[in-house]
Amino acid sequence: MAHEFKDISPNASAGAKLTNWFENRFPTAFDAYRVHMSEYYAPKNFNFWYIFGSLALLVLVIQIVTGIFLVMHYKPDAAKAFESVEYIMRDVPWGWLIRYMHSTGASAFFVVVYLHMFRGLLYGSYRKPRELVWIFGCAIFLCLMAEAFMGYLLPWGQMSYWGAQVIVNLFAAIPFIGPDLALLIRGDYVVGDATLNRFFSFHVIAVPLVLLGLVVAHLLALHDVGSNNPDGVEIKAPKAPKDAKGNPLDGIPFHPYYTVHDIFGVCVFLFIFSAVVFFAPEFGGYFLEYNNFIPADPLKTPAHIAPVWYFTPFYSMLRAITSEMMYALIACVVLGAGYGIVKGKMPMFFKGAIAAVAAVAIVLMLSIDAKFWGVVVMGGAVIILFFLPWLDQSPVKSIRYRPSWHKYLYGIFVIVFVILAYLGVQPPSPIGERVSQVGTLFYFGFFLLMPWWSRLGEPKPVPDRVTFAAH
Repeated sequence: MAHEFKDISPNASAGAKLTNWFENRFPTAFDAYRVHMSEYYAPKNFNFWYIFGSLALLVLVIQIVTGIFLVMHYKPDAAKAFESVEYIMRDVPWGWLIRYMHSTGASAFFVVVYLHMFRGLLYGSYRKPRELVWIFGCAIFLCLMAEAFMGYLLPWGQMSYWGAQVIVNLFAAIPFIGPDLALLIRGDYVVGDATLNRFFSFHVIAVPLVLLGLVVAHLLALHDVGSNNPDGVEIKAPKAPKDAKGNPLDGIPFHPYYTVHDIFGVCVFLFIFSAVVFFAPEFGGYFLEYNNFIPADPLKTPAHIAPVWYFTPFYSMLRAITSEMMYALIACVVLGAGYGIVKGKMPMFFKGAIAAVAAVAIVLMLSIDAKFWGVVVMGGAVIILFFLPWLDQSPVKSIRYRPSWHKYLYGIFVIVFVILAYLGVQPPSPIGERVSQVGTLFYFGFFLLMPWWSRLGEPKPVPDRVTFAAH
């Protein structure tokens, strides 16, 4: 069916006539603007926690734009990669600024994404009907980790080279397929020119395409079900109060209200971002490690190899899995299976199945090297986030209306995560190993025991409408 052209008054302004001309020829774009901006009603009680989604989108744009300019001068060649980065820094006009914006942007991306995910955890943004929004978000996080790891190799410095060597070798610990998988990733028997070319093509083309697709899916899924809010009250539910046009009374149009709200957040973010770029781009060796300013040398191993800070919590969990730690994990499997068999109200067939699975798991844990289980734990620490919508059994969504002790538990979770991140940067030590083992058990216990602890205590009454104070 042909689209009907809209008429406009001959006395209208030139701007109005131009807009009308475009709308008549590209109505889909204007419909999308209305659906996702001017007529998309968001809860009116958003707080500062809700700016990090927009900031993540801003950093994605910064990374793409700066990445395009860096690719103009970068050479994905093991003999020239380090020199090309030095050329960008020293000889390309404003090249140092572009490179520092890109390197700082990588860390900024993880800062805002971690805070964005924590907000989802606080206010139950993964609960029904937003399970798919959360799953798309976790897929973005996984994709972002792959993108960052592959980009980390490209400067071809000492830490880039040896970090890639360590991580790729982890895949070799997988039984049966490990050595072949590591060879496939490297493209050679050692990390070299073939590895650099593979990582470059994935970092510049393949992963960004997947990342952009997931971001679009994440936003579309969000706008289909509507945004959550600090109260966890559904403003678009059938029984929620609405005006004569069917718009929720507890909502306001995203544009102009939240675009202005986010612009303020963007200004604060850019102020901090610029301060780091201009005054502390290495950020004490956390954003750009000092070893990475040394050309890659396959014959000289750095004294301490560690990933960038945003991977270190998971790296700590990897290092925590020693042959000694395996006995603690076996004990956890025995206790979990025993509890399910004794307390579970299920047919004997299922209890027998639990016992059989536990027995097989124990045999595998005893027979396969701890290094492999470290890789499993590191991957599982991210994969478990995908199941959060079904692990949380609390009768209320938001932390505001959960029992008060939940806040302390979430606080301890954050502290443990930060300690794991710190230990991942430090050289291995007996005390650090013990602390990281306890932290790993707490991290997985937090999620695996969530179906039990999230139901404990008496929740506070949830209001029928959002609580809002003008400011």
